[in-house]
Amino acid sequence: MSEYNQTVAFIGLGNMGGPMAANLARAGVRVRGFDVSEQARHEAAAQGIEITDTVVEASEGAQVVITMLPNGALVKSVIDEILAAQPDPRLYIDSSTIAVSEARDIAHKLEEVGSRFIDAPVSGGVRGSVAGTLAFMVGGPAEAYQEATPLLEIMGSSLTHCGQAGNGQAVKACNNMILAVQQIVLAEALVLGERLGLDHQAFFDVVSHATGNSWSLSVNAPVPKVVPSSPANHDFRPGFSAALMLKDLKLAMTSASETQTDVTLGRMAAEIYEKYVADGHGDLDFSAIINEVRGD
Repeated sequence: MSEYNQTVAFIGLGNMGGPMAANLARAGVRVRGFDVSEQARHEAAAQGIEITDTVVEASEGAQVVITMLPNGALVKSVIDEILAAQPDPRLYIDSSTIAVSEARDIAHKLEEVGSRFIDAPVSGGVRGSVAGTLAFMVGGPAEAYQEATPLLEIMGSSLTHCGQAGNGQAVKACNNMILAVQQIVLAEALVLGERLGLDHQAFFDVVSHATGNSWSLSVNAPVPKVVPSSPANHDFRPGFSAALMLKDLKLAMTSASETQTDVTLGRMAAEIYEKYVADGHGDLDFSAIINEVRGD
């Protein structure tokens, strides 16, 4: 059991937030949670989380507020709601994936009322959330990062302090832009190999030990059998959905525009995923983009 003796309010108990909050509760942390979904509330309650009827009720008496929500507008709304009712200084940890500028605006607002804030987006997907092996990339003051570390260590296996507020979001946007491009070019290479008569296993055996290797191949191979745990063996159930990849790519494109950075390949990846999601495939794992390359 954890020796952590502060109360944590956890807002957002969905596919990612629910298991994260459950891991905290399992470690002995008192967690008060809220979600708009009745099913999410029910599942969280079964994991030892104290469920409340409102965001404000969840935050009452909590020294730490963690948010894991679909977008920056919701994060801002939740924090505004808490501040209006309970402006007392506390630590805020946002593990949602939002724009860098949104994270920095939230940090500034909370600093003005004496609270601490870190943006702590994650990598590792639902499996990492359940297993407590998420990778946290954190932006914010060193003191706030150190304060949050005992909680982050329960939910994840890799923590990196990336500098000022917003830098966690910045590195996630950069990382996922790389991942999207890699997944697309891997799909193109695999389809080219298929049409040249190359067996998937032979392709994997060579490339996974050569300069073309990547996480997209060695862990998330978009063809069945070569990596048994990859989504391709399970009808491309995510994992990390194509819709979420598109969201992250759009955030990267926003940052590229704001900084006047030329991201030619990132922009092309965003266009490819936008078409794939618009065609109705957003709920599949992002590695299913191979079907778009095949023309399926």
